Amino acid sequence: MDDLLKSKKLLWSLFIAFALVSLYALGVRTLVPPDEGRYAEMAREMLVSGDWITTRLNGIKYFEKPPLQTWMNALSFAAFGLGEWQARLWTGLCGLLGVALTGYAGWRVFGARAGLYAALVLGSSLFWVASGQIDSLDMSLSAMMAIGLCALLIAQRDDATPNERRNWMLACWAGMALAVLAKGLIGLVLPGAVLVLYTVVARDWAIWRRLHPGKGLLLFFAIAAPWFVLVALKNPEQPRFFFIHEHFERFLLKTHHREGAWYYFFVMLIPGMMPWLGLLPQSLAAALRRRPGAFQPRTLLLVWSVFIFFFFSYSSSKLPGYILPIFPALALLVALFLETAPLRSRMIAAGLVALVGLGGMIAVPQVLKVSTRHPSELALLQAYQPWVLGAALLLLAGGALALAQTRRLRRDAAVLALAVAGFGATQLILAGFESYGRHRAGLDLVPKIAAELSPETKIYSVGMYEQSLTFYLRRTVILAEYRDEFSFGLEQQPELALPDVDAFVAQWTRDHQAGVRDVAIMRADIYATLRQRGVPMRLVGQDTRRIVVANR
Repeated sequence: MDDLLKSKKLLWSLFIAFALVSLYALGVRTLVPPDEGRYAEMAREMLVSGDWITTRLNGIKYFEKPPLQTWMNALSFAAFGLGEWQARLWTGLCGLLGVALTGYAGWRVFGARAGLYAALVLGSSLFWVASGQIDSLDMSLSAMMAIGLCALLIAQRDDATPNERRNWMLACWAGMALAVLAKGLIGLVLPGAVLVLYTVVARDWAIWRRLHPGKGLLLFFAIAAPWFVLVALKNPEQPRFFFIHEHFERFLLKTHHREGAWYYFFVMLIPGMMPWLGLLPQSLAAALRRRPGAFQPRTLLLVWSVFIFFFFSYSSSKLPGYILPIFPALALLVALFLETAPLRSRMIAAGLVALVGLGGMIAVPQVLKVSTRHPSELALLQAYQPWVLGAALLLLAGGALALAQTRRLRRDAAVLALAVAGFGATQLILAGFESYGRHRAGLDLVPKIAAELSPETKIYSVGMYEQSLTFYLRRTVILAEYRDEFSFGLEQQPELALPDVDAFVAQWTRDHQAGVRDVAIMRADIYATLRQRGVPMRLVGQDTRRIVVANR
């Protein structure tokens, strides 16, 4: 274990074990709303409808994001059937791809040990591991951007041959095109802005002659443009909504109610980089030093990390996963520092992980004592506690082992101990969330609702939209007094929803009198109001988040 690079069998065994555990874990949890249910349902509807151009959610046009994730999920469903692991397969593969690419780029540009450390760092960072287990767009975008970043690093290294430079730059352009199809213009804007800033900071003006822009732009538009043309031809209203509302207005305005303080992503980065947080400041500082050579890869990685981080910090729309694209760059910077880090720095990093684990073991039981949640949800938290305690114990053990190995000057063993602890702790945290996630999704109500359904039964969703229930029921619902993310689609097709509760009550009552079966999912306050009004309802099931009723 003193030198991991000497044993190819051990390295391959580690990667295979990492991949198998990551892929197996995709199916151990319920699809949690909103994101997981939403993107699974969009793919299910795409597969059922056969329309691979116009993306829809609940049968309503939904143009907030491009279709790459929906396409991949629909293909997964077509190949393997509907289910949790199938819905997460694309993001799981993207997570593995990001780790492999980052390790390979580190090896080609900086050396074998840097590549190994980079793969271990990224493959155990909490945010990266967790995002690879969640059916959301953040990992899809980040993996495509990782293709662009890693291909650029390999292409621009000083010893690259002309053929290598051309081929890897074409891979870079392809990565940016796929990033645009994953989440929009930021797939091009962010790498482009990073390149401009890098040129200024590193004074590497010649890099613009090495980008192969002619062939690259042709490839970029060949990949990215066809869907935008086809969807605009079928839906003339799409371009303005997508390019103006979903890009400029989302970035500049607070219309999505996702604003956060200026330090929002600093707070997110603290758990996100565990168990490598103790090495991050020094890794960033080390990247400031200029090295010999025309191309400055460390500077590029630093600019990539800092610019994207502050770009989203300035945005009026903030969610934790927005900074995920910086993690491959941070992993490479941490890996480079790890190669030559002094003993004291490595001991501090290992000690910090052990302290976090110890702090978690002390703090987790205290959380339940101050919780004011609904009693049934408190029970869910109690069920979650052993998993979090297990994760904390693993971090404590991993940090202590890494500390011991560091003191014995066994650098590779210490790095591996931290990586295993970080990866394992994240998997425990995710797996233990199942009891709470199942409740969030309303999965226990699915058999009760299904027992009420026939092919003709209408399902209403009143004052709310259940992102995961629709996927598990394999049915769309009729919205009543709910617009939110459907506002734009319902402006185009208002007949697909009921405008308010009164319209729902009128339709519900008519169906009741005509003997037509209806089921409705609603908030508790709406249910209480309708009972007072004497609306005919039979209780089918309920939990702390929703109530299900039938009209017969």
